[in-house]
Amino acid sequence: MIQITQAATREVLRLKSKQKNADVLFRLRVQPGGCKGWSYQMTFDDALQPDDGVYNCGEIKVVIDTQSLSQVRGLTLDYSEDLMGGGFRFNNPNATQTCGCSHSFEGKA
Repeated sequence: MIQITQAATREVLRLKSKQKNADVLFRLRVQPGGCKGWSYQMTFDDALQPDDGVYNCGEIKVVIDTQSLSQVRGLTLDYSEDLMGGGFRFNNPNATQTCGCSHSFEGKA
């Protein structure tokens, strides 16, 4: 399905700990937008939708809707700190092109 590195796991759990609802769900989806056509969106959500799947990724359960699933299958989510600050990095085998920040991509047809 997808992989979440230890660094990304720590950051997601840190962000989740700041949520008011301890049972909040970590959601990953893609939406039209960004400079390459599709952009990643990560949010915390209180409820599942009818077209959601829940996937165990180590210590984290990830909610992915069926429309996003084909575009994130095989994705590795990482987190790193550099001179510009910290941020999530997306390594997506389904992307034919990505923007410089890796948050936007063009998918396979």
